[in-house]
Amino acid sequence: MTITDRLSNFVATLSADAIPAEVTARARMLVLDCVGNIVRARHDSESTPALLAAVKAIGLDKGEARVFGDPEGYAPAGAVLLNATLAHSLDFDDTHAAAIVHAAAPIVPAALGAAGIVGASGADTLVGIVAGYEAALRIARALPPGAHYERGFHPSATCGAFGAAAAAARVLGLDAAATASAFGIALSQAAGSLQFLANGAWTKRFQVGWAGMAGFVAAMLAREGFKGAAEPIEGKHGFLRAYAPAPEPDRVVQDLGTVWELMLTGVKPYPSCRWGHAGIDAALALREAHGLRPEDIDSVTLGISHAGMLLVGEPPEKKLNPANIVDAQFSGPFVIATALATGKMGWDSYQGLYDPEIRTLMQKIACENDPEIEAEFPANMSGKLTVKAGQEIYTKTVIVPKGEPANFLNEAELRAKFAGLAGGVLGPDGAARLADTVLALDRLNRATSLFE
Repeated sequence: MTITDRLSNFVATLSADAIPAEVTARARMLVLDCVGNIVRARHDSESTPALLAAVKAIGLDKGEARVFGDPEGYAPAGAVLLNATLAHSLDFDDTHAAAIVHAAAPIVPAALGAAGIVGASGADTLVGIVAGYEAALRIARALPPGAHYERGFHPSATCGAFGAAAAAARVLGLDAAATASAFGIALSQAAGSLQFLANGAWTKRFQVGWAGMAGFVAAMLAREGFKGAAEPIEGKHGFLRAYAPAPEPDRVVQDLGTVWELMLTGVKPYPSCRWGHAGIDAALALREAHGLRPEDIDSVTLGISHAGMLLVGEPPEKKLNPANIVDAQFSGPFVIATALATGKMGWDSYQGLYDPEIRTLMQKIACENDPEIEAEFPANMSGKLTVKAGQEIYTKTVIVPKGEPANFLNEAELRAKFAGLAGGVLGPDGAARLADTVLALDRLNRATSLFE
């Protein structure tokens, strides 16, 4: 069997009984995190009005499929596109450090879209979501992701299309051959560029949303007998060889069904690029321990890996002067200054983008590639913060940031994050009811009752 065949067979035959209880429990938590992001982004993301207008203009608003936090009905593909784009619009969604992938955003909406087509149960939908995570994350790790990034690709979008195809295929009940076809069709749609970093473009969230819809459409085409390319993952012109210089195809199926990549996925306690989170943890700890005030701070150094520097540290002139929310999410100086100045880093923190105190403190913050932190990559997205204040020098190293698999949020903490996102839209009681229902997903007769 080819690598694509082996992965397709795994996806098509995966059952709830074959998934360890802890994986199922973690999957429910990841779905909750995803839904909270969607609800808040539907109302708060600056790109949402244009996105909704375009979806309506091209006729994807005609149907009964639903979007979280939205009273309207949409065509199934339109709902997947919106849910998936919104899930990534706050940059507050889950992250697999080694794969450099935000998996939930394309995968959960694609699975729910497929569930709406066939009336799937919550249990089957959750199995599809687990299958989608394994497909996307394993393909990303086989690139490997660092080389993929160096070429300017955004793996949450490129690999996300395969994950969404796997999730939708499993929920639709496709056999192994049809699932392989879905992967072959997804290959033609795997796209995503890091060029959004040049100007804070909304394409970052859109291309992840498009990946969700692309995977959903690929599975629907395969369901109707549409033929996809053979060996789309490992072939001569397949995804791995076309999108990275020295891929490791066998990594896709290594320990498949015994080691669960989903369990290596973390969630974000802060709505910014994950590479800054260890520094935020350190900043909050140092602020509390030493009573640091912005006016007392002379200089700050954030030590991170080379991969982190590419996203939150370089070029320094841009990172020190973010012009919009996307810029700020990818600015190490902004998130560290905000944490040190205010004692928090939440979605509402972006209201301080032009706060004079934060802007002044930012100019004292430098990002650098730290050898000690580099040694932790890719296993950990670590960081070291050094703060000089008068005659004192304070240093805090965080190897495993809050929210990572080895330091995962407990249910109460994740519910608090969800309430902070969804409560302002649905009210505290509505948000609590939705959280209860999401966390009972695998006990629902119909997965789409989540939208009710």
